[in-house]
Amino acid sequence: MIGDEGEPRRWAQPELWAKALPSVLLQTAFFLVPLLMTLVLTFQETRNFMLDWAWSLKIWTDVFTKPHYWTILWHTLWMAALCTALCVLIALPVAYALATRLKEMSGQVKVLITFAFLTDATLKTFGWVLFLDQKGAGNFLLARLGLPPELIGILYSDWATLLGMVYNLLAFTIFTIYLSIDNIDRSLILAAYDAGASKWRAFWEVTLPLCRPGIWTGSVLVFLLSVGVFLEPKVLGGGKSPMSAELIRQTFETRVNWPLGAALTIVLMVAAVFCILLFNRLYSLRAAGTAR
Repeated sequence: MIGDEGEPRRWAQPELWAKALPSVLLQTAFFLVPLLMTLVLTFQETRNFMLDWAWSLKIWTDVFTKPHYWTILWHTLWMAALCTALCVLIALPVAYALATRLKEMSGQVKVLITFAFLTDATLKTFGWVLFLDQKGAGNFLLARLGLPPELIGILYSDWATLLGMVYNLLAFTIFTIYLSIDNIDRSLILAAYDAGASKWRAFWEVTLPLCRPGIWTGSVLVFLLSVGVFLEPKVLGGGKSPMSAELIRQTFETRVNWPLGAALTIVLMVAAVFCILLFNRLYSLRAAGTAR
């Protein structure tokens, strides 16, 4: 670390500790301490809906021996990955158009994206229920197009859950990718045109590599949010195919089994972080191979 006068600064200096201490205390109080309490809770038991400080491995034994929990976890990760892929595929052309072709409308679009962040997710989700209902506008329009009944009634299915997830989280990827594309130096793209590159090749070899940080940021954000959704599976999915967050909510509220809910929370967090680290590793290896 370099100081204002060019001299190296070390953590042994008191002013650095004074600057870092508020952030360290804040993260410790609101992240590390609750996480540690959740981990401690997994080694307890419940008797007659009351917490019993038994310090046993019974909860972890149940988690690792019952495939039901792992089936729901796999379904959650798969739905989150699919939601992330769809959000990126939809957001990339939209963000590119806003940053290059529709710059005069960027102000209005930013306001709309801000409203998308502020609008209550519950209201938007129940709006889709009315739209996809058997007598709703969505089924009426699809029936007019001549689609078969099995493709029309998607309410209370995984497809409806995925639709609600993409709809509620799409704004995150549009915003991050738009900011990434908007910050690209236009002269680099013009230089590619001068070198004889077509618009598609300039996008593939110049724009897309330079906006990868925005794509990566949006993907991680959407994936983490998708893993924790519980409203869409409950409302749009009808609870027929629950995801991990909904299972954790039921474990805490309905079954009043706090140790089991805490263990499922830890498993979900570890699985989500592992998937992100694995993808980051694969992405780094691919980037290193391309550089060579």
